[in-house]
Amino acid sequence: MVMQRWEPFRELRQMEDTMNRLWRGFGWAPAVREGGEDWNILIDVIQRADDIVVKASLPGVDPDAIDVAVEDNVLTLRAERKAEAVGDQEGYLIQERPTGSFYRALRLPETVNAEKIECSYDNGVLTITMPKAEEKKRKQIPVKMTGGSRTVDASSKK
Repeated sequence: MVMQRWEPFRELRQMEDTMNRLWRGFGWAPAVREGGEDWNILIDVIQRADDIVVKASLPGVDPDAIDVAVEDNVLTLRAERKAEAVGDQEGYLIQERPTGSFYRALRLPETVNAEKIECSYDNGVLTITMPKAEEKKRKQIPVKMTGGSRTVDASSKK
């Protein structure tokens, strides 16, 4: 069983998107949310022993339209899926695939080695592999005794 945090505003946005698709089916398009029609990107983050892997679903996105960057331990994903042009004799009956741009930012743990991050894109899935940096080894500091030596008697006297 996977535990997932409940986000009520995400569910409200999903309900709003569903209602908008319903109204578009009747030929009436409601107003677009503030900031354009951004779409949500779905991701999985997997922690392994030696690395952290992010898998992002980006079906139909041109790989040249994907921008991945790391700055100040924040991984940012940007991409854009453009709408397909329809001819003068054509028109959509149903249009549910989202178009537009998206932006997603993830804070990375301090253990990620940002210099060795690799990305690949296959079958609509962007995979970002982030190797973990070598952990700082614990340094043992010896305790020195000052002021002469002392003997501790641990024998019990009756």
